Amino acid sequence: MSLLKRIKTPNDLKELSLDELKALAQEIRNEIINVCANTGGHVAPSLGVVEMTIALYRVFDAERDKIIWDVGHQTYAQKLITGRAKRFHSLRTYRGISGFPKRSESKYDVFDTGHSSTSLSAATGFALARDYRGDDYRIVSVIGDGSLGAGMAFEALNHIGHLKKDIIVVLNDNEHSIGESVGALSQYLTKVITMRTYNRFRDDLWKFLGRFPPYFRDRGRNLARRIQEGLKGLYAPSVIFEELGFRYIGPLNGHKLGELIDTFSRLKEMRGPRFVHVVTKKGKGYPQAEKCPEVFHGVGQYCAETGEVKKKAKSFTAVFGDAIVRLAKGNKKIVAISAGMTLGTGLKKFSQEIPERFYDVGICEQHAITMAAALSLDGFIPVCAIYSTFLQRAYDQIIHDVSLQNAPVIFAVDRAGLVGEDGPTHHGPFDLSYFSCIPNIIVSAPKDGTELIALLKTAIHYRKGPFVIRYPRSSCAVGESNPGSVPIGSWEMLNDGKNAAIIATGSMVTQAQEALPILRKKGVKPILVNARFVKPLDAVMLDKIAKQVRTIITVEENACHGGLGSAVFDFCREKDTRAKIHCIGLPDSFVEHGARKVLLKISHLDAEGIAKRVYSFL
Repeated sequence: MSLLKRIKTPNDLKELSLDELKALAQEIRNEIINVCANTGGHVAPSLGVVEMTIALYRVFDAERDKIIWDVGHQTYAQKLITGRAKRFHSLRTYRGISGFPKRSESKYDVFDTGHSSTSLSAATGFALARDYRGDDYRIVSVIGDGSLGAGMAFEALNHIGHLKKDIIVVLNDNEHSIGESVGALSQYLTKVITMRTYNRFRDDLWKFLGRFPPYFRDRGRNLARRIQEGLKGLYAPSVIFEELGFRYIGPLNGHKLGELIDTFSRLKEMRGPRFVHVVTKKGKGYPQAEKCPEVFHGVGQYCAETGEVKKKAKSFTAVFGDAIVRLAKGNKKIVAISAGMTLGTGLKKFSQEIPERFYDVGICEQHAITMAAALSLDGFIPVCAIYSTFLQRAYDQIIHDVSLQNAPVIFAVDRAGLVGEDGPTHHGPFDLSYFSCIPNIIVSAPKDGTELIALLKTAIHYRKGPFVIRYPRSSCAVGESNPGSVPIGSWEMLNDGKNAAIIATGSMVTQAQEALPILRKKGVKPILVNARFVKPLDAVMLDKIAKQVRTIITVEENACHGGLGSAVFDFCREKDTRAKIHCIGLPDSFVEHGARKVLLKISHLDAEGIAKRVYSFL
């Protein structure tokens, strides 16, 4: 019987010997590699924390203690040891287990997450609640070096140190956020890694003094502490964490189970804020992931034996990545900005071919947007390529620093709509709504790769204010590779008809086109319009359509509230038109994870679903 099958709850780990735990770690790695070959997933992050996961759940009592995982994309080992091993094959599939912590899925997932840098704030809240009740459970926050560089994490560190709460922070330092970690903090942590001698000396001295009677032990330790404070700034760069109020321990080898278990056991008995620095290797145990950790950070299906990733059709992201490089080579004012997602947003090629005008600021979306605003106000053309779901984190900066100053920043909003297997924390169903209500902003959505290039050119030439181009995580057709720009606010008539009009935007244009033959079989021949601009609307075409037909149906891969449908409804109401307006969009609920094709179908946004709803309206 495999060791993994013996683990029904985390506390079963306490019954295994150290050698058995090491063997279990290998079993877990094999399971992650083989399952993810079929489902895709966050392979490299999860492989890097196998030993650390085992050590944490071996030492702490998962039935009472709260272990909080930042981002949560590294929790595959945690899922395997918390009663989900039998369902692990369903990882990230529709109605299967999530790729992130989910409280509704397991009591051991204590805080839902999917975005970075939230775990320390959550830990603070749990600590306050615990102490209000007079309880004594332990709280552990596991955060990566990439997440630690975000402002929210520093805000929480500062507050925890001030409150002096009993919280353990475990830093998973693998020198990567998604790609390679950037910034002074990452360099600082690298420096810390080289200072292990100091920490060993301090721990050995503490143990030695502990052998004496309490009076001599306490006096000796007090003297040692004073000497430590004097030497620390000269000898060990861990001073930043201790000045924030934390007892710093580390760096530890994140793949030595015995050392981790021993250290966590000692930490468990301490009190106050503790900061444990654990050094791990992203992709540990799978050579292909170790070699290419950025590719295997979030990978699609691949061959488990060779690590070869299965090729897909050209995506909107790839079209954007190629186009921005071509345009930037012809315009030296174009600057590309990523917030920790160089590969995911298609900017890898830009970073390699035009590195002097590329900036990956790490997981710091707020900083990226305000930096871009200043660049644009001083004559440059910043293009911020950020996922829709992550751009939400910088909403104040979009309003206050960009739109209020009418700064001509270009937002390349990737992963708009339903992203698929990563689920509700990563879907982007709100960007049309949260952008459309902001003054001074152009909001667009291309129907295919050619139109994406055209809109990108339009945005670069516009220069009168912020410009949004939103596109989905999907493949796209590319006809003309060098199209011209398009007039701002212009729509495209794709199909003439009568009685009704379908006005679709972005990814839904193709689905609506595929719905037309289904509708024709039922005797319905609607007008079809490509609303490539959601703000401003094409007032001339919309006014003409509203007078021509009795029913207008809008279709968008966005929440209906505040999106294209709302804009068309408001326009027709102001014009006092007689046409009835119906909106087809994403439901007023959070859509679960699953293949994008499946999610579009259950949301009635595939061709058949659109045709069925259009027919019902008529």
